[in-house]
Amino acid sequence: MIIQPRTRGFICLTAHPDGAHQAVKNQIEYVKSEDEIKNGPKKVLVIGASTGFGLSSRIAAAFGSDASTIGVFFEKPASEGKMGTAGWYNSAAFEKEAHAAGLYAKSINGDAFSDEVKKETIELIKKDLGQVDLVVYSLASPRRTHPKTGVAYASVLKPIGQPFTNKTVDFHTGVVSDITINPVENEEDIANTVAVMGGEDWKFWIEDLKAAGVLAEGVKTVAYSYIGPELTFPIYRNGTIGQAKNDLEATVPVLNDLLKDLNGKSYVSVNKALVTQSSSAIPVVPLYISLLYKVMKAKGTHEGTIEQMQRLFADRLYTDNGEVALDEAGRIRVDDWEMADDVQAEVAKLWKETTTENLSEISDIEGYRKEFFNLFGFQFDEIDYEKDANENVQVPSIEG
Repeated sequence: MIIQPRTRGFICLTAHPDGAHQAVKNQIEYVKSEDEIKNGPKKVLVIGASTGFGLSSRIAAAFGSDASTIGVFFEKPASEGKMGTAGWYNSAAFEKEAHAAGLYAKSINGDAFSDEVKKETIELIKKDLGQVDLVVYSLASPRRTHPKTGVAYASVLKPIGQPFTNKTVDFHTGVVSDITINPVENEEDIANTVAVMGGEDWKFWIEDLKAAGVLAEGVKTVAYSYIGPELTFPIYRNGTIGQAKNDLEATVPVLNDLLKDLNGKSYVSVNKALVTQSSSAIPVVPLYISLLYKVMKAKGTHEGTIEQMQRLFADRLYTDNGEVALDEAGRIRVDDWEMADDVQAEVAKLWKETTTENLSEISDIEGYRKEFFNLFGFQFDEIDYEKDANENVQVPSIEG
């Protein structure tokens, strides 16, 4: 089948298996070009392993530290005549590359919020690895069914208290316009967003893994967050998502107490703004990222998800002296280059000047578009998109 991109808003409805494989290979090559992650993890569970920071975490652990990895994700499998999702193809490519390098890699496809998937994961760890020494929690989902109560929650992406008006961009057309987002109407919307995107499920995972005896002495667990600049605070950090991120960060001391007898530690890593399926859905953020990329690329400090995760592992989580640098709120910061004063000052200046007419000149909107399509396996020079592709690609460990 010839596969071309088809989009609806911030979603790409198609995915290219060969392009996804190329994307994974590019990340692997970057990790292999860097120094080995000394004292790095050896047996790793990644929850939310198929795209974005989760996928890059799995690649950094496997190819930077020779780690055995188990990845959990919820993706649509491929079948004859029907495309799988980008995350499915990413995971298939990762496993094939890992196996070719002699690395253990298996995957579980299912709802990571469910008790059933937690049990299946624990059984696989017991059978194949015994214990894990790193648990990465990188779930991004708009909905969650609570495993204990059966209540279904849906998150909302809104400011709190008052409407928020600012610039945004349609990254497909390059049209810059003002957008007004009305605030949440009730506390229930905030509570639902926290239930989906907060720290409760991370806690459930660590509790279940510990109770099953599959966490190693000195285990580390890390979840991912974002802060960003003041101009996005109303829709992000001070909005409903921010409330969920606050809850995620408040889970750290709870987990540290839970892991104390294993000499284990939990962390939240605040990462850089990047083009992901999640960030593309947030108004205002695509324009901010387009300007940020322009500034950081000019300064030589731009990073993608794999550079971020490589730096997180090598320079933060697994340092030579064992010390993990934290900010005043106890968080790891690999958004430090993004939040540098000179970078933010330049972005703020460009923000005021940005119009539809000058967008392509003063921003990296083309880079944004390319990275968006790269997420789904498109716009790689190495791939001939006019050729038939085999859509029926399977993840080796879950074939059949």
